[in-house]
Amino acid sequence: MSEKVSSTVPLDWNEVYYTNCPLVSASNVDQELGWTKMEYAKIGVEYAYLRSRRENDWYPHYIHNLDNLIRFGGLFPPLPVHADIRRTRLLGVTHVPWEGGVMMVRARDDIYTMQDLKGKKIGLTKSLNTIKNDWWRIQEHQGIELMLRLNGMTMDDVEIVEFPYPDDWYDDPEMLEPMHNPSYWQLKRDHKHDLAFRPLETALLEGVVDATYNQSKVLSGLQMATGKLKAIEDLSRYPDWTLQVANIPATITCTDVMAEEHPELAVAFMKGMIKVGRWANEHKHAAAAILDKQTYYLDIEDTYRGIKDVDMVPNLSPQNLASVEIGKDFMFSHGYIENDFDVYEWAAPEFLEQAAKELLEEQWEKVTMDKLPEATELLESSRRLG
Repeated sequence: MSEKVSSTVPLDWNEVYYTNCPLVSASNVDQELGWTKMEYAKIGVEYAYLRSRRENDWYPHYIHNLDNLIRFGGLFPPLPVHADIRRTRLLGVTHVPWEGGVMMVRARDDIYTMQDLKGKKIGLTKSLNTIKNDWWRIQEHQGIELMLRLNGMTMDDVEIVEFPYPDDWYDDPEMLEPMHNPSYWQLKRDHKHDLAFRPLETALLEGVVDATYNQSKVLSGLQMATGKLKAIEDLSRYPDWTLQVANIPATITCTDVMAEEHPELAVAFMKGMIKVGRWANEHKHAAAAILDKQTYYLDIEDTYRGIKDVDMVPNLSPQNLASVEIGKDFMFSHGYIENDFDVYEWAAPEFLEQAAKELLEEQWEKVTMDKLPEATELLESSRRLG
């Protein structure tokens, strides 16, 4: 049997595709605003969701094998792309604080602290999908290691039990039907309840393992609400921000080919993200109502609590780049990427800066003309005379 490969449309620079993860981002808010599409329309370029075309499968989101694609999503997939597959540019970052993972055990077990897990079994998933990287496992691995270290332990103090799973929903015929908005696939998957860690939850309930790591606080809350499971450690309770970096911050990436041959396409995307991000910062409840359809928060109010302190305008701040570096260093030191690289050289602030400059110039021109209508008349007269 031949190895599975990814499918994409032929490259056409008159169109740009985008792809998102189900997390807090200006791109997900833009699903209902459409402002980025307007930015591309100004330069005569079509802008559409990756899966709006049947020819595009899900895998460009993970391996970036489409040059006219811009990805806004979790940290762990783009790191091995840049390190080992093809060169990309880091255009911007959004960091959601206090999203550290939770260690779950059975509610009636005499396990109350991480120390009680010495010699016991902790589950760890292993994707059998050979096209994409195993980002779910990576965030579990990083979270487990952090929790053990915080409690004076190492991986040698516990028994790690691997749980291979197909990780093949990407190939489900129903999921390969074209869809024009990322929220469509979230609804198809019932994403707030159906996730890759389900095999671990079953193993924990059946006593195959003694503990599992859950990166989603929302879903750990759902698990505890059943009365069958409880949490014994929570990384979000610590003030140390370096403990809350599993698969975050969310990153915006494009290929070097786009950046070098058509930089205006990257700039147009960043203009949309800045505009949407500013709007979301000023209208957090409205943004929460949009993001509730696409994230793992329980409802709109829960979403609002999760985003109220988040700067929705992407940036490349020193702290965010340090977060990216922590994730990259973990993946390199644990063999999840083969080639090391400099995160600060990967970052490409010129696109964000150019986008902000163009928006400022456009706003200045609009304000000037609005306040001085006679200037508009003079300008039109001079054009006629010229």
